[in-house]
Amino acid sequence: MTKEELFKNIQEKKSFLCVGLDPDIQKIPKFLLELEDPLFEFCKRIIDATKDYCVSYKPNTAFFEAYGSKGWESLKKTIAYVPKNCFTIADAKRGDIGNTSSLYARAFFDEMGADSVTVAPYMGEDSVKPFLQHPGKWVIVLALTSNQGALDFQTQVLKDSDEHLFEKVLRKTSEWGTPENLMYVVGATRAQMLEKVRSIVPHNFLLIPGVGAQGGSMQDVFKYGANAHCGLLVNASRSIIYASTGNDFAEKARDEAKKMQAEMEVLLKQKSLI
Repeated sequence: MTKEELFKNIQEKKSFLCVGLDPDIQKIPKFLLELEDPLFEFCKRIIDATKDYCVSYKPNTAFFEAYGSKGWESLKKTIAYVPKNCFTIADAKRGDIGNTSSLYARAFFDEMGADSVTVAPYMGEDSVKPFLQHPGKWVIVLALTSNQGALDFQTQVLKDSDEHLFEKVLRKTSEWGTPENLMYVVGATRAQMLEKVRSIVPHNFLLIPGVGAQGGSMQDVFKYGANAHCGLLVNASRSIIYASTGNDFAEKARDEAKKMQAEMEVLLKQKSLI
C-alpha cells in the first residue's frame, strides 16, 4: 500500500483509526475457547465488526507468539483475513544486526504478508535498513513511545546539545528511508512533543498509540501531528477490543470504533482533508 493509497482510504472512510489486535486468552469470551483457533476467531470477529470504521489493523505479535507454532498460524490467518483496503502492521518491535534483521523482515513481509513491521532502532543503521529493502513494504521505527519507561532514554537531552535522544533518532533514521516507506511510533501521551517531531519528519506517517485506555487526547494529537495527508494512524486496542468481555464483545467493539471514527471525521473536516 502506497502513501497515496493510505490517504485515499482515510478520506473514503473518514477515519485514521488503527485497531490493535491483542487477543489475550485470559480476557477473550469463554465460548471462543471451545473453538479450534480461539485467537483467530476473536480477531476475525473484531475485524468483521470494525472494518467499516478503521483503515488499519495492528496485531501485537507477542499475543500470538506466546502460543508457539499454533500462535504463529493464528497470526498468519489473522493478517490474511484483514480486508485488502486496510493497512496491516505486525507489531513485533524487532531490531538486530543486519543478517538477523533480514530474516525478521522475510518472516513478517514474505511469510506473514504484513504491510509493515515495527522496528527498534537502538542497534543503528544495520538493524533497520534490511527491513527497507522490501519494495512496497513499510518500516515503523520506535521514536517516542507512550510507556513510562520511555523517559529513561528517549527524552534525555544529549550532551553538548539541546536535542533529545528521540530527535536524534528521527533525524538519523529519516536518512535511511523516505516518507513512502518509513513511519514512526509517537505516543499520544507525548502529544506536547509532536511539534518537535513534525519539525524533523513533516511528511512521514506517524503511528500513535495511547489514545483510549492510556488517556491520550485525540484532539491534541491531531492538532500537533496532522499534516496535508493526515499523516496519522491513531491506534486503539483495549478500549475497542475489550469494550466488553461478554458474548456481545464484537458489537461493543463496533460501537467504540464507530465513536472514534465519528470524532476523527470531525477533525478531518476541520482541516479540510475530506
